[in-house]
Amino acid sequence: MNSAWNQIKTLVWNVFNRPTVADLLDIFIVAYLLYKLLMLTKETRASAVLKGFVMLIAVSWISDLLGLTALSWVLQNVVSNGAVVLVILFQPELRKALEQIGRGAIRERAAGGESARIVSEITHCMLNLSRRRVGALIVIEQRIGLKDVIETGTSLQSEISSALLENIFEPNTPLHDGAVVIRGDRIMAAACILTLSEGKGISRELGTRHRAAIGITETTDAIALIVSEETGIISMAREGRLTRHLDRAGLEQVLTSLYQPKENGLLSSLMEKTKRRKGDAA
Repeated sequence: MNSAWNQIKTLVWNVFNRPTVADLLDIFIVAYLLYKLLMLTKETRASAVLKGFVMLIAVSWISDLLGLTALSWVLQNVVSNGAVVLVILFQPELRKALEQIGRGAIRERAAGGESARIVSEITHCMLNLSRRRVGALIVIEQRIGLKDVIETGTSLQSEISSALLENIFEPNTPLHDGAVVIRGDRIMAAACILTLSEGKGISRELGTRHRAAIGITETTDAIALIVSEETGIISMAREGRLTRHLDRAGLEQVLTSLYQPKENGLLSSLMEKTKRRKGDAA
């Protein structure tokens, strides 16, 4: 522990007395990595674990300064294996970070005429299901592949159509329970199983479909569309955030931004307008 403390003091002395460009770059990179770690663990159970680990380090230093030999020895052994502990504790967050780093190129999108048809078909399906208050969950794959999710459901490999999607989600049919995964212009699978979000800030009014939609968008860059069977409200989940009360125009904007890249500003605009409306209502 004394060795570690001496190294820290040496580092601080070097930073304030003879910083170089390499030192400043090193500090910036470490600060950025720490910031990203904090953002990844924000509002998750891992944030509490991270705070506990920092407190453990602080207690270890204090016990060493006070000469509490036994306590210092125990804590020193725990802290010395900190890298392994962090990997175990933050496995979901590290996986998410590595997935973001390893994202490949955007998948090929449908041709102009075909993309317009897909937007129309999905929009028509969601509005019909909303009117009849039939629950639905559609996940649209982006850069991160969803092969592991697709394999949990029933493979379809079908052309996108409103009639097929509505039939899939019809109550008391074999495939109505679960998520539909769309890749490009194909319905890859239905009745797929998604991991539920464990976020603490999710309203209790939201059911399993909404938690599943938020969960898949927390760990991937997929877009999820949800219809509530209780209220018929259409929602969209993206990057772990939920945008509710979508109408025809909102749905078309979201889908157009996915299938026609030239319109990539529309999704952000829609989410910003929704946030402003919520702020005004509050």
